[in-house]
Amino acid sequence: MFIPITNYIPLLSEETMNLHIQKLYKGYLDRLKNLTTDDPLKAVLNISDYPINKRGQILYNAGGVLNHELYFEELNQHGSHEPKKKLKATIEKKYGTFENFKQEFIRISNQLVGSGYTFLVLRNNDLDIVNMSNQETPYSYDMVPIMNIDLWEHAYYLDYKTDKGKYIEAFFKLLDFDVIENRYEQATQN
Repeated sequence: MFIPITNYIPLLSEETMNLHIQKLYKGYLDRLKNLTTDDPLKAVLNISDYPINKRGQILYNAGGVLNHELYFEELNQHGSHEPKKKLKATIEKKYGTFENFKQEFIRISNQLVGSGYTFLVLRNNDLDIVNMSNQETPYSYDMVPIMNIDLWEHAYYLDYKTDKGKYIEAFFKLLDFDVIENRYEQATQN
């Protein structure tokens, strides 16, 4: 996965992104390849096909790959920072305004205890904001992730130290809603 580092600077440093991509994400990918030849999503969706003693490690590493790919793909400081189409209408219907949605996403993100992610998901044809611990993925719970924020300390500590809230605020300046809108369009076509 090639990710231009300039997409994140100055809100996330090159050091943070190199560590995140080259060491952590690559580690999940390598460990998953040692456990299965299936792609990460297929591994999660078909977890019952695997021996019970491998399932925990498969789910953890597949989640690490899926969650990070979702996160990296949606970050681009040069992208569109608000939804414009169908997703915008759905957000406004549920939350009133994009700003209300953003504040709710920030509020829920700040409630996550420990390591994990906050996701905007599609569940039963409705948007929802959910926290998940460690490398859990919404796919395991019949939800489709539309966007996420990585709230493991490695995602922000070098740049924001213990100020997770400042990182969460900056996150919205990095989101590319063209990418997120495309995910939503694909999820609602099925």
